[in-house]
Amino acid sequence: MLVSGAVNTNVLPSSSGVLAHTMYFQPLAARISMLLLLAVSGACSAKPEAANLETPMQPPPMNTNDWRKLTPEEEAVIVHKATERPGSGSYEKQKEPGTYVCRRCGAALYRAEDKFDAGCGWPSFDTEVPGAVRRQPDADGQRTEILCNTCGGHLGHVFLGEHLTVRNTRHCVNSISLDFVPLALGTNRFERAIFAGGCFWGVQALLEEGRGVIRTTVGYTGGHTDHPSYDEVCAHTTGHAEAVEVIFDPKQTSFEAVARLFFEIHDPTQHDRQGPDLGDQYRSAIFYTSEKQKETALRLIGELRRKKLDVATQVTPAVAFWPAESYHQDYYRKTGGHPYCHRRMERFDAPAK
Repeated sequence: MLVSGAVNTNVLPSSSGVLAHTMYFQPLAARISMLLLLAVSGACSAKPEAANLETPMQPPPMNTNDWRKLTPEEEAVIVHKATERPGSGSYEKQKEPGTYVCRRCGAALYRAEDKFDAGCGWPSFDTEVPGAVRRQPDADGQRTEILCNTCGGHLGHVFLGEHLTVRNTRHCVNSISLDFVPLALGTNRFERAIFAGGCFWGVQALLEEGRGVIRTTVGYTGGHTDHPSYDEVCAHTTGHAEAVEVIFDPKQTSFEAVARLFFEIHDPTQHDRQGPDLGDQYRSAIFYTSEKQKETALRLIGELRRKKLDVATQVTPAVAFWPAESYHQDYYRKTGGHPYCHRRMERFDAPAK
């Protein structure tokens, strides 16, 4: 509902109890038409196949003082779960690279590369930033509602089984629930970390599953050759390690949490190898981008050594990171394969700070 009571022609009331709110001063027939539009539209109201309602782990409590003050129109959707009219939102057709974040709390929700045109009148995505979106049964008893997992703001609904993309999932999201961070500005909004732990295909595949991880890039770093090729790195003439650059959202996770995941998805006790892969390009290393990252990495290594693990992981300052060839990026996602020398093994007793 609009707290001001004014008519907003771009916001339709929620099906969860605000359908006849007095902000709509249209005749009864017009109100029924609007409700029918929501009931039959293929976007945010079609009855879906049963959606997975597994709820991601709740993030640490946020300081609500950091939340954006909402306009009456934003509050109608984000707080009171109304729906903006199809085709009225600013992000439905946008194709710019970047990250879509929660309009209220700023948490990263969706990557532009996961957005597609479903022809429904609302922005559509076939996956979310890991752990960023919570699912729960809608009050209408049929649909599955999606909310920001950080602040609980209403986003829209999720639908399965429509076969619109390979992932067979459609997050139908109100534009008014989102903000957009262009790719070039992400370095000021999010945090960056670089890890090496063997073949970068497997490291990337497992790190990108971490909560709050927005995107990952495989590449080469730690050596002395500019713009190295894969063949040059394999020839052991560059000094580079196969590495993964991780961009993550500090509102939802921390460097410590990502580093713990790194230590648990590879064997940090192996020198210049990982499983069957031999060579200095497969060494275990953390290339820190701040003194705080360095301190955290060394503390975690200390914890593992107290558990009698002879950790070989190097901790060195980040230097130039050279993205690898395109065929190496998201290798297992493209091929449908699985890491052959990486798997997760719990190594820490207490949760991340």
